[in-house]
Amino acid sequence: MSVKKESLTALIITYNEMGYIQKCIDSISFADEIIVVDSFSNDGTYEYLLEHPKVKVIQNPFENFTAQKSFALKQASNDWVLFLDADEVVPNELEKEIKATISSDKDEVAYWFYRQFMFKNEKLKYSGWQTDKNYRLFRKSKAKFSDRKIVHETLDVDGKSGILKSKLTHYCYKNYEDYKSKMLKYGQLKAIECFYKEKQFNYISMYLKTGWKFFNHYFLRLGILDGKKGFIICYLNALGVLERFKELKRLELKNKLAYYLVMP
Repeated sequence: MSVKKESLTALIITYNEMGYIQKCIDSISFADEIIVVDSFSNDGTYEYLLEHPKVKVIQNPFENFTAQKSFALKQASNDWVLFLDADEVVPNELEKEIKATISSDKDEVAYWFYRQFMFKNEKLKYSGWQTDKNYRLFRKSKAKFSDRKIVHETLDVDGKSGILKSKLTHYCYKNYEDYKSKMLKYGQLKAIECFYKEKQFNYISMYLKTGWKFFNHYFLRLGILDGKKGFIICYLNALGVLERFKELKRLELKNKLAYYLVMP
């Protein structure tokens, strides 16, 4: 019995990803279509992608992660979509599993991937990431990004979901300043999300949730066993929570100031 051949589109969103995007693109060369949506990178990422023979690159202004990924999803020509971050790499075993999965007769329309987090080129075994999984492979016709979140976006799936066995490699930590910047950005976007949901700033919540984030990931989720790497990751993750509350407070003050300025 012949195995049906399903076409696959790989999607990535980028902003200043030189140093990582090359490995990502190389690892998904098996895809029938590779589309990258770039947020006007200024480090050579766009130029590199423009010259790549297998890549179609489109520039689109960045509003938030959900909006950018939703825009990218609309560009896909095929129903099966593999959605990656620019710092993720598909190992050979996962490639084989992806090919077999989309060519099978399984009922699942979306698949979770577990991820192996990397601190530079060293594995992070704990630090809260050991059970991390995300939707990465799904049918475009059966899924869409929820508009309820603008960061750590959520996929709404109409149908059954499965989990692939092989792990995706995630080079999350390039250097201290890069990861810190990423966590601060996530915190700021999360604050905007909270602001529009009318969640209010609270000092007690700020200190409790920031402290809990570090304690949970470093001690309960065994970041301490990752040594210095674990301490740095857990500290910066907690810093992102702190930034969320600080940004929420700034947004509330800005909103109050605007209110008083327009009052008669």
